[in-house]
Amino acid sequence: DLMNSRMHHSEDELARFACSRLSIIKNAQVLVGGLGMGFTLAAVLKTVGVSARVVVAELVPAVVEWNRGLLGQCAGRPIDDKRTRVHLGDVADLLKQQPDKYDAILLDVDNGPEAMTHSDNEWLYSLAGLKSMYKKLRPEGIVAVWSARANPIFTSRLKKTGFTVQERTVRARPGKGSRHTIFVAQKK
Repeated sequence: DLMNSRMHHSEDELARFACSRLSIIKNAQVLVGGLGMGFTLAAVLKTVGVSARVVVAELVPAVVEWNRGLLGQCAGRPIDDKRTRVHLGDVADLLKQQPDKYDAILLDVDNGPEAMTHSDNEWLYSLAGLKSMYKKLRPEGIVAVWSARANPIFTSRLKKTGFTVQERTVRARPGKGSRHTIFVAQKK
């Protein structure tokens, strides 16, 4: 789906499903893959506590610049929040190389596990990518993945990795708009 500043309910729900328990966790650590128009990041920041640290990884430099400019007003300038650190690069690099542990990892990358705009994103949704995320999570941590549609093969892959999985169907706007799927996978 094309990004739209009027239809970000599913991005808000992605953050809520992943981070609702983090408001009471001191120094919660969150990784967001994909900045887009900033709505997912803004919703994460509204949900987590004041001591949280949120890293947002964005592959496209122009997207970061747009969010630093006029586009940033759409979501309330979340990249200017003191809890936010922007990583200009691939979220996969952070998952492969950084020693950090996270309470939540949110992926709002591409159109989800099957609709690849960038073939490099395939690793994120592979068994190897999911195992890397599992290792990067603290106990009971959550991986939440936005997708344009349901994907039983991806659900099975999440379970094979060791996650307990829920698939949530949400609308682009409250009560209307296209349906999206959010995979909510919790570390056992």
